Amino acid sequence: MSIRRESAGESSSMAASTGAPNSIRPRIFELGNDQNRLLIATDPQDRATLQPFLEPVTLLPGEVLLDVGQPIDYVYFPQSGVISLLTMVQPDQFVETCTIGREGAVGLVTGLGSGVSLSRVVVQIAGRALRMRSATLREILPNTPSLSDIKMRYGEALISQVLQTLACNTLHSVEERLCRWLLICRDRTASNTVPLTQEALAEMLGVQRTTVTASARSLQERGFIRYRRGVIECTDVTGLQETSCECYALMRDTFERLLPYTYTDPPKDQL
Repeated sequence: MSIRRESAGESSSMAASTGAPNSIRPRIFELGNDQNRLLIATDPQDRATLQPFLEPVTLLPGEVLLDVGQPIDYVYFPQSGVISLLTMVQPDQFVETCTIGREGAVGLVTGLGSGVSLSRVVVQIAGRALRMRSATLREILPNTPSLSDIKMRYGEALISQVLQTLACNTLHSVEERLCRWLLICRDRTASNTVPLTQEALAEMLGVQRTTVTASARSLQERGFIRYRRGVIECTDVTGLQETSCECYALMRDTFERLLPYTYTDPPKDQL
């Protein structure tokens, strides 16, 4: 596992207002341009408590952040990019059960529970994230009520997404699932361009590459996407929504209900 750390100023002492253990030396990172929706939704005072312990990192495609049974040392708050939670279906074969981007976090639920990863966590699309040690967050959480509430709500949304994905993989066609995945990815990245190969898509959907190729070709012929090697561009979002199964709308509605600032910004006085 290799994660590139970005340069950031370090503080030699800890702000007394954080209430965090003195044995941990924080890395300072300014949250002014942060795009993680969970952090944006936290109360400004709670966000200030977290700030000294957030470390910026660059996420590279194919990086395995966690594997099944591995201790969760860090919680990641993606600012951009896409991360997949993969569930083992047989030795050396995994299928995606959850997609995480700037709307969520990796390790926030399980990392503060059992502390052991239940999935393989892989970066699919390059991006940036803020991370902090799970042990530090566990100590801080009782003093940050808004984040505690968000953690509970996000846990419910995450479980809902996993269950909906499992049902989708069982009942719906590859074309419907491909549309669903592209729409979710578009939401996670706020971009119509998805830099991902068909091989990677096939692995995540749990199907043969030729099956994904046929579905992508059909969508391209109808003008819904434009595909060139390694990049898919969503050119007709309405067409993708109409072709997708109902799972996409159900997942989006759940996140909007539980986490209202997933797709819209909070009032300026809360930023």
